[in-house]
Amino acid sequence: MDKSYEAINARKSDIMKKAMQLDYSEFEYDGIGFDYETMMNEVTYSIEEMREIQLNHGVGNTPLIEMNNLTALARKYAPEGKGARIVVKDEAANASGSFKARRASIAVHHAKKLGYKGVIAATSGNYGAAVACQAARQGLNCIVVQECYDDNKVGQPEILEKQRICEAYGAEVVQLTVGPELFSTHLSLLEDTGYFNASLYTPFGIAGVETLGYELVQQCREQFGKEPHSVVCTNAGGGNLTGTARGMIKAGAKDTRVIGACIDLKGLHMASDKDFNKKSCTTGHTGFSFPFTTWPDRSDCPRNAARVLRYMDELVTVKQGELFFITQALSVLEGYERGPAGNTSLAAAFSLAQQMDKDEIIVVQETEYTSAGKHPMPQLTFAKKNGIEVVFGNPDDEVPGETLVLPEDPSFIKARTQDINEMRQSYIKNCVKNYGMTSATEEDIAFIMGEIKSSRDLVVTELEARGVKVEANQ
Repeated sequence: MDKSYEAINARKSDIMKKAMQLDYSEFEYDGIGFDYETMMNEVTYSIEEMREIQLNHGVGNTPLIEMNNLTALARKYAPEGKGARIVVKDEAANASGSFKARRASIAVHHAKKLGYKGVIAATSGNYGAAVACQAARQGLNCIVVQECYDDNKVGQPEILEKQRICEAYGAEVVQLTVGPELFSTHLSLLEDTGYFNASLYTPFGIAGVETLGYELVQQCREQFGKEPHSVVCTNAGGGNLTGTARGMIKAGAKDTRVIGACIDLKGLHMASDKDFNKKSCTTGHTGFSFPFTTWPDRSDCPRNAARVLRYMDELVTVKQGELFFITQALSVLEGYERGPAGNTSLAAAFSLAQQMDKDEIIVVQETEYTSAGKHPMPQLTFAKKNGIEVVFGNPDDEVPGETLVLPEDPSFIKARTQDINEMRQSYIKNCVKNYGMTSATEEDIAFIMGEIKSSRDLVVTELEARGVKVEANQ
């Protein structure tokens, strides 16, 4: 077969059909849209069944822990009567040490049920470790494809740590340099091996996270007698927020605000060899969050099951220096040593809590394990080696790739609100561009309304502003 990048991607739908026994074409509408809920219903397991599957494999039922000392510190800088209670869902208690064990447990279980001999996932993060761990527990082979290095074969401490743990769980790790070949290599390996596609972006992966949202709502009710006011989700590819929000809805918490949080790496291009090692945080940053938010279908699946604009009420960013600061604060004030990804939303929650009433609850919905390469010190040392100046000061002055500014004191930590309407407009712009839209049916309009959780008027106005003719109601 032709193994060129273009040829492999042209066969994506056929490869996925064989690698999942899932025909994405069945969900497609005549126009630009598809039936999202019908696709998600291909996961035939109920919430209760998924929780049982996960508990049988060391996943789920993780504790919800109030951060009394961090709450007290936030209240020190909050106006009178403000300073919500900060609560953390400790997902590091899962097998493999992160919430991604929830995604992996369902995907690997389903692969085994269908008779596949192995699973493959493309990721440089915690998901690879989660898939490798679950494959080991459930007796399947595992290949993890990772984007590890720049063109000089220099890798980040955090990414190399994840490579190590995947291999420790018995997975074969295929290592790549930065570039567009991550997903095409994944597709090629699926084609060659006949293994199951345990992608981050399948319905099974997203459904596995629904148990997280479901649990945290139930635990809040049991422990505090009410639902949380806000839940903060570190957002990159979108599965964390999408799955958590869907689980919260299934638990009946329809009024809780869903807030996405990511690290500000504006100015660094994620596919650039030059910029690859200029970032000091490899997960939960704007380099993934913004592109996937405004166009989810850039993934290795024909249709990405992670679609955050359907669920997100607010998106905030924090700076790299603020993340490192709050990671240390969590350790010394609360006695919890946890990794960087979940602490992105913790840094945001520390700031957001100061704007909320004291009797309200803000939940940080995940933590992750930490170890050698995921500590702040190796990352800060690596930053200095790459010519980045590390200083104390005002994080607003931080320039990604040039400086890393640790806050002088906690009052400098800020959650910076991003314009969601701008992202909705970008999504519509991408629809017009990627589908070559010249006209839009009512079905197209209804699909976009659901995708961006917005009104018909906004969708029609944006389409017409881009020269798209809106067909009259039939």
